[in-house]
Amino acid sequence: MRGNRILKAGLLVLALGCGPLLLFGLVFQLGLMDDPNPNPIGLGLLAFFSFWPGVILTIIGVVRRRR
Repeated sequence: MRGNRILKAGLLVLALGCGPLLLFGLVFQLGLMDDPNPNPIGLGLLAFFSFWPGVILTIIGVVRRRR
């Protein structure tokens, strides 16, 4: 059961860390923003610092769940 919680935590970190930047990119590509040169530095930093921990937690959770 412990691997299941770690897996969920990893997926949550990935979703909450990278999701806002992906959503921002989608909104920009759809043309819903008036700014011709947006700079989502805060969202980029959030994604940068949360991506690898989320991936590592997800991998650990998958490995523990398989055992």
